[in-house]
Amino acid sequence: MTAAPSGPAFSVHDIPFSTHGSWFGISPVLAEKERSEDLHLVSHQNGMHAVLRLIPLDTTTGDRAETMVQATASLLSWADAGGRIDLAYESPDTVRLRGEGLGLRVTAAAKALTPFSGTYFYRDPVADAHVFTSYETGRRYRITVLSGTVADESGAQVLGAGERGLTITAGADGSWEASVEELDSARRPYASSATFGDVAAAARRSFAEFVDTVAPWRSSATPAAELAAYVVWSATVQPTGLVTRPAVLMSKHWMDKVWSWDHCFNALALAPGAPALAWDQYSLPFDHQDESGALPDSVTHSEVLYNFVKPPIHGWALGHLRRRLPEPLDQAELAEAYERLTRWTDFWLTARRTPGAALPHYQHGNDSGWDNATTFDPERVIVSADLAAFLILQLRELADLATELGRPDDAHWWTRAADTTQAAMLDELWTGDRFVARGVHSGDSWDSSSLLDLMPIALGEHLPDSVSTVLADRIDAHLTPHGLATELPASPHYLADGYWRGPIWAPATVLIEDGLRRGGHERLANEISARFRALCETYGFAENFDALTGTGLRDRAYTWTASSYLLLAEAHELRHTAPATRTGG
Repeated sequence: MTAAPSGPAFSVHDIPFSTHGSWFGISPVLAEKERSEDLHLVSHQNGMHAVLRLIPLDTTTGDRAETMVQATASLLSWADAGGRIDLAYESPDTVRLRGEGLGLRVTAAAKALTPFSGTYFYRDPVADAHVFTSYETGRRYRITVLSGTVADESGAQVLGAGERGLTITAGADGSWEASVEELDSARRPYASSATFGDVAAAARRSFAEFVDTVAPWRSSATPAAELAAYVVWSATVQPTGLVTRPAVLMSKHWMDKVWSWDHCFNALALAPGAPALAWDQYSLPFDHQDESGALPDSVTHSEVLYNFVKPPIHGWALGHLRRRLPEPLDQAELAEAYERLTRWTDFWLTARRTPGAALPHYQHGNDSGWDNATTFDPERVIVSADLAAFLILQLRELADLATELGRPDDAHWWTRAADTTQAAMLDELWTGDRFVARGVHSGDSWDSSSLLDLMPIALGEHLPDSVSTVLADRIDAHLTPHGLATELPASPHYLADGYWRGPIWAPATVLIEDGLRRGGHERLANEISARFRALCETYGFAENFDALTGTGLRDRAYTWTASSYLLLAEAHELRHTAPATRTGG
């Protein structure tokens, strides 16, 4: 049996094996701080839950086989000297497996402590298949043995504790095949005329078409482009539950949500090649906008959280998105975007601006997206320059939208609001050599060593040159060999794995690189882009990175990191091949 790998190779210890549209992946990562020696089917319906444990077996001894696991975009394999098991997605909810020289034991991953927890296991006489029902996901997992033998079955119809599962071994021809489906209550018995080779080839074509669509510009100078595309492609799920559109989750590890600023970076990366999917990414949090106009903090399969918000980068993102889309938005789409962005902006101008104040405030570091940045150490309810800058960009984008929609009075109002907000930001928070934050209740002002204080550079061409130059110099001080540290490494508060108190993050990198470039600081923008691209090419697409060593931290399969790489790599390629083609990154 042969199976030629295709697409970028990667470690399943870092990136789950999955496919576009699927709500489950194959991974040894079972939770944020839980790893297994065996691969599991891990579902993200109703949260992250390991459902099935997949154990390769030595056919001679019946014991667990020590195998090498290899993964590409379309094929996952276990192999040792005596045999091999291959797995490929046939559809978003179905995988096919084929084995030769190795058997496979499939057991329930969740232990049943009571009759109403864990996984129930039985043989379905209608479908002639074995079914695991998961209390955690609320779904069923049906295994149909297509060829070979069920050598052992344990725990069928048993309630309470005990192992549940089956063992699949080879038939007379020395091989076996099976399918595993994630389903709701019932469906017709599994039937397919496709061979395993057909399934693997179709999966290979599906990814190849996607990467050609989203990264046609890739070259030897952008060696991580295909893996970045895989991270985004494989983390995309089909609409289910509270997820109203096809959605790129932040990860198919434990960060399996759409947060209301992360989604902007995925939308921008997808825009030129997959415009419909890009528009879905931008729009999804707006589908859950509340009556105050606020966007939710996050959206996932069975939960929408409103206890925090995220920063209003959506005007900045929409401006870039419209320039990157291959076709302009039609009038209906423009009107909807205008109405939704207006309500989101009104939230900041009303619910987050104290009476008589010119500038809005955050109520917690989480609202900024920089949860524990040192800017928030003195107080949490604060007025900060980054928030003012993002709101100014959003007001200017609304003015542009109003003009296109033939609403000149609205456009004038938004422009005046942007000018007034920018004047207040400079008057109240700029000291002449830095921006400060101010406590809403105390009225006290302070500065910090956080990169967050320098985010007004995102205003780019709208900033006075004197302010822009000072910010650029201060940003340069945050630049390590690997990228922009979110806390100055010389700061006493710097922590190598301190979340927003030191590590390098993709969104800060993209926003600052873009603002510097638009503000005329091209050399520094180029250097930041080059170092971040090299970081991803060496250490992958982690949630964040150690600023001094480059090591990937936390979740190692983060889509906004992959999308940020695609944005910066594309822009770099186009600057060197067709600089007038598109503005991006």
